Amino acid sequence: MILVDTSVWIAALRGAESKEATGLRQILDDDEVAMTPPVRVELLSGAGAADYSRLRRVLSALPSFAPSAQVWERMESWIERATGSGRRFGVADLLIAAVASENELKVWSLYRDFGEMAALGFVRLHQPRRA
Repeated sequence: MILVDTSVWIAALRGAESKEATGLRQILDDDEVAMTPPVRVELLSGAGAADYSRLRRVLSALPSFAPSAQVWERMESWIERATGSGRRFGVADLLIAAVASENELKVWSLYRDFGEMAALGFVRLHQPRRA
């Protein structure tokens, strides 16, 4: 399964013909999309009143993975490793990555930080199919 980050959702929602929209439709059709509360909250907080209910219904239909106590411990160990290598990551991105790692999910994101986390071995990335 693939935990789709907010950046991909936003790109897909803004451009129905974008490569992100096409890729997201593919993995939605294949029942491969996973959700986590941080991404859900980010998306809903940016939705307009006209789109809120529909988006909430769509997101509610996806399998959701919530942070466990072990996720927070994993994040703390990652922070130590990241700072030791001269890198720093935002809390939300670390939380998304740790939930993905704990549940053996790949992450699809447009943010460079996830690539850096993958280089440190924290997370596996989804590589969308080429059209």
